[in-house]
Amino acid sequence: MVSGAEVDSSRLDLSYGTFRALMKMSSVPGTCAAFFWYFNDTQEIDMEFLSKDFDAANGSYPVNLVLQSREAAEAGYNAVQTGNFVKAYLPFNPAADFHEYRIDYVPGQVFFYADGVLLAGMNGSAVPSSSGHLILQHWSNGNALWSGGPPAQDAVLTVGYVKGYFNSSTAQRREDWKARCGGGDSSSANAVCDIPSVSPANSSARGWFFSDRGNMTNNQTIYDQDPDSGAPRRILVGVYSCMGLWTVFWFFVLLEMPGVVG
Repeated sequence: MVSGAEVDSSRLDLSYGTFRALMKMSSVPGTCAAFFWYFNDTQEIDMEFLSKDFDAANGSYPVNLVLQSREAAEAGYNAVQTGNFVKAYLPFNPAADFHEYRIDYVPGQVFFYADGVLLAGMNGSAVPSSSGHLILQHWSNGNALWSGGPPAQDAVLTVGYVKGYFNSSTAQRREDWKARCGGGDSSSANAVCDIPSVSPANSSARGWFFSDRGNMTNNQTIYDQDPDSGAPRRILVGVYSCMGLWTVFWFFVLLEMPGVVG
């Protein structure tokens, strides 16, 4: 048995939005690090990093971008057979430093980014139609065709944060949005909050958190505060904008276990 690690969002109402994770991958061969949006096995948006495929000698660092769909299920959950699979090559070593990985999920389309640079876009019937939740995993099952391994030593995936700005599928949130934004009028005062993006030339947005900014919009909900210290509890946060987007959670974690660590 090989120990693994997983972190899930507690909310299951994540619909269209942008989802971002700051991560430093493991350089130990034999693990799969995954950042993904999930409803079920046929509605899933994946970014998966296989450490066995990282090759420093030739500067090759692939990331597998996948939409699991009904077509993929019919092909034995092999999305390669459906055209909704892209192996993109990163212009940096993902195990050498932190980088932001991002999924933008909008009606009928999904886009994947690394440090704000577009890696691939997908569309069509494979794009999910339900709400779901976010998952981070680091695992190995010894399968030579995917994760490889198990790793010969402890492998560490370090997560700096996860940020999500999204439409909620719950009826009350939808009504809140209509009441506040007049059905989506982005021209009204303080209707839209600008969310800065990480780019290769500017990584300062890594330290930017919506709720640190106070009342950027009307009726902004900020995180709870610790009653003793007054410090923010940066675990689960709701911040509303007229785009109907919510922040899910952000955290700083380094969980160490024997075998695979996430």
